[in-house]
Amino acid sequence: MEALYQIFEDRLRKTPLGFKRYLYPAVDWSRRLFGLIGARGVGKTTLVLQHIKENHSLSDTLYVSMDDLYFANHTLYETADQFHKNGGKYLFVDEIHKYPEWSRTLKNLYDGYPELQVVFTGSSVLDILKGSADLSRRALPIYLQGLSFREYLQLFHSITLPALPLEDILAHKANDLKQKVGFPLKYFKAYLQKGYYPFGNGDDYMAHLRQIIAQTMESDIPAYANMNVATGRKLLKLLTIIAESVPFKPNFSNLAKLIGVSKNSIAGYFYYIEKAGMIAQLREKTGNLLVVGKVEKVYLENTNLAFCLSGGAPDVGNIRETFFFNQMKVNNEVCRSEKGDFSIGNLTFEVGGKSKTQKQIEGLKNAFVVKDDIEYGYHNVLPLWAFGLSY
Repeated sequence: MEALYQIFEDRLRKTPLGFKRYLYPAVDWSRRLFGLIGARGVGKTTLVLQHIKENHSLSDTLYVSMDDLYFANHTLYETADQFHKNGGKYLFVDEIHKYPEWSRTLKNLYDGYPELQVVFTGSSVLDILKGSADLSRRALPIYLQGLSFREYLQLFHSITLPALPLEDILAHKANDLKQKVGFPLKYFKAYLQKGYYPFGNGDDYMAHLRQIIAQTMESDIPAYANMNVATGRKLLKLLTIIAESVPFKPNFSNLAKLIGVSKNSIAGYFYYIEKAGMIAQLREKTGNLLVVGKVEKVYLENTNLAFCLSGGAPDVGNIRETFFFNQMKVNNEVCRSEKGDFSIGNLTFEVGGKSKTQKQIEGLKNAFVVKDDIEYGYHNVLPLWAFGLSY
């Protein structure tokens, strides 16, 4: 295990502590077993290493990644057992989705080592609630989304702003923060293209993002769902078709013909692609917490994916709606609206450009026009960029 500790110490030494994701202070690190899940590249590993660096000693803590060659000849269970016998108390397991029988192994560790805390990270495609070993009663899944516009401003431009809950955005509290930002629209345009993932915003950003897309579609999903390589390629083709059509209401029969699979397979493919953080499905409001609403529109999960998959020229209307949906769904249930674009509770939102009128929501109570290309809000008109301050 000496090699594992060397890798752990090296990664810990290189972990920065200055900027922390929105979820960092909200995580209950005292739980015996829980998972931090999210799409590739959103910062799960860094968040875990920051916690270790600030709160743990190397004498009783170990971080391992399941893509390490060490696990070609060793099991996670025997590694944890040896670690525990040597006084280990805190085990952090990265990329658990790459490990066969991950669900059963975590259950056995939980049941067999009550003194050992296990924290794991994994692709958001992992469905903890449907784990074969019934982890739902043992492992709490915590979802980490990509950078908000607020976090982007802090990480890349050293502009620190408080998070604004929806009621504060509606009350035009973003107007009071505009002076701290300076020129929000300049930063906002850059964020839409290269700001959602915290791995940088340089010239290699899109190449890195294309790699994430390919690995997610051709490796992560097939490995988790027991699909072959050919199916992984069909998933990537399906995502490309979606990118060319969003936002749209899916027609499973037509999509099945385009990628050469049965109609019954498409629903499952959409499920995995959404879980993996590549698309977001807007559903109708049901009023029943136990019933999942019918899908009304499909979007790419974030605006950076839209710029990447469209070759840099996505539809501007799609970008605006994608941004609003992406940022709002972290803390709110966002559904289809009968008259506007989106509804949150009893609120209606119509999203558009600077010249967007009130016509679409005329006569509606609690209705708002969300406009791009404006800096300040007024009355029931809100600047689109302000919704990026919500987390």
